[in-house]
Amino acid sequence: MRRTALRRSPIPGFGLSMGVTLAMLSIIVLLPIGALLLRGASYGPANVWSVATEPRVLAALLLSFRLSLYAALFNLVFGVLLAWVLVRYRFPGRRLIDAAVDLPFALPTAVAGIALTALYAPKGAFGALAVEYFGTRIAYTQIGIFIALVFVGLPFVVRTVQPVIEEVDRQWEEVSATLGASRFYTIRRVVLPVLLPAALTGFALSLARAVGEYGSVIFIAGNLPMKTEIAPLLIVIRLEQFDYDGAAAIGIAMLLIAFAMLFLINIIQIWSRRRSGHV
Repeated sequence: MRRTALRRSPIPGFGLSMGVTLAMLSIIVLLPIGALLLRGASYGPANVWSVATEPRVLAALLLSFRLSLYAALFNLVFGVLLAWVLVRYRFPGRRLIDAAVDLPFALPTAVAGIALTALYAPKGAFGALAVEYFGTRIAYTQIGIFIALVFVGLPFVVRTVQPVIEEVDRQWEEVSATLGASRFYTIRRVVLPVLLPAALTGFALSLARAVGEYGSVIFIAGNLPMKTEIAPLLIVIRLEQFDYDGAAAIGIAMLLIAFAMLFLINIIQIWSRRRSGHV
């Protein structure tokens, strides 16, 4: 008889590992979300809908998700380019730039918001130039919110795509060039299919971070109702007014919209992996 060799794993058995995983997932993720949904259910779906469709709330939700989507798309393009440059090229200051990418991770969001406001305020270093040469203000406008969301979301794309670029074999590109393919064709048919799943993951992470961002935005936004007021700020305002049901209603609206957007991104990601042969 042939004995099947048992493959030992440093992690304990499936049952114990799954139990610990589900317990931590429940405590950290499922229970808070469940509590939010339970609060909304006790408040009543009609009341939740009434709060979520108030003009001020709708304007804040639209602003938050629209600018978060724009910032994530910007980070998707320029984050992939930055990761490519950091991996494929050697130049003075490369390590410094590579380390600077992680600054939004380590920097407190309030500090980031104050720093961005100081730079882009009408009398700030960049804000004064924008007013003088372009006649437009950056701080206390939607442009300032966009810049803050780009700042906090860029590392997610770079750090997600960077390891994949390091694993891409340059011989694929050389073979493509040897066969007479143009650079654009090589990028479109050889490089992008490999990077797309990781890039979409970074895009989803950047989008999720931007949607819930609060600290770095409130300083540079100006917080003008119907103009530069974000949805997380409305939640904080409702909590300060002891309107917990209203805050929960806005939170549920953000949760459902974010879930729908991330679900769509995951569908696109699965499709891209199957098309590129990774699944």
